[in-house]
Amino acid sequence: MSRTAVVILNYNGAAYLRKFLPSVVACSPEAEVIVADNGSTDNSIEVLKREFPGVRLILFDQNYGFCGGYNRALQHVTDADYYVLLNSDIEVTPDWLPPLIRLLDNNAGIAAVHPKILSYHQPSQFEYAGAAGGYIDALGYPFCRGRMFRAVETDSGQYNDQRPVFWATGACLLIRAELYHQFGGLDEDFFAHMEEIDLCWKLQRSNHQVYYCGLSTIYHVGAGTLGYDHPRKTYLNFRNGLSLILKHFDTTELVYKFPVRLALDWLAAIVFLAQRKPANARAVLQAHVHFLRRFRRDWRKRKALHRAYPSYPRTAVYRGSIIFDHYIRRKSPRV
Repeated sequence: MSRTAVVILNYNGAAYLRKFLPSVVACSPEAEVIVADNGSTDNSIEVLKREFPGVRLILFDQNYGFCGGYNRALQHVTDADYYVLLNSDIEVTPDWLPPLIRLLDNNAGIAAVHPKILSYHQPSQFEYAGAAGGYIDALGYPFCRGRMFRAVETDSGQYNDQRPVFWATGACLLIRAELYHQFGGLDEDFFAHMEEIDLCWKLQRSNHQVYYCGLSTIYHVGAGTLGYDHPRKTYLNFRNGLSLILKHFDTTELVYKFPVRLALDWLAAIVFLAQRKPANARAVLQAHVHFLRRFRRDWRKRKALHRAYPSYPRTAVYRGSIIFDHYIRRKSPRV
């Protein structure tokens, strides 16, 4: 079995560490468990040193965000074949790790995989971040099996399969260490949100597969740092969503799909206003302004990426629009 490092990025999460780190240590004998602290100002360091002396600790002087934190942490983890990026608010289960490792051990073409993700607070239901495998639609909107926008399914074993997907969630992502570094890790301009989709899209462009493994189950609290309706989350999702498609869409796609995305973003802002959420509507505006400010940087990344990997496979892309199908046709996409 390949050498694996489970790396938890912590920021002011002492309560989560006390609650969930014991299960990670107990249920992961196949791996080294590491906590990278992203400049916490609570008592996280004291808790780790006193209560978890056997867990390797990496310390940073400030909060570098999800992307920057992991990139810096994994530069210190040089003796692992696989990394597991694991959120601090996750409860793992016995034998959660071997099915994920075996999938990569037995299939050289698979670059990354994530398990079934259920809700910690409602264990019979799928959780927002990843659920049963990530996909994108024709306009570049991400979605998951088992969760469509706010509608989540009850787990009845319907997704106890192993199959290729388009992206694997950063809440629990097992990835080949060599490929993580080959592609420069997570794009730090994203800071947080959709950075794992960007990385998985790069893997797809290089003819590697990303997988979902329903033989492994974890439970995720979710929204531990930002609530689902928090304006900051809205801002990051809308800004990073535009950067994502600018970097990855083929030129012909970009010409006619990008204006549609902009129009749908403004429609979303109007909906926020109608829902009496003006801060979220402003967040959409701010996302567009800041996207334009860094357009040239994103465009340079696009040029370098397309020069190295001119296109990407459409096998895990939903050909329709999830917004149209979910809100207008009232149906769930089949993927």
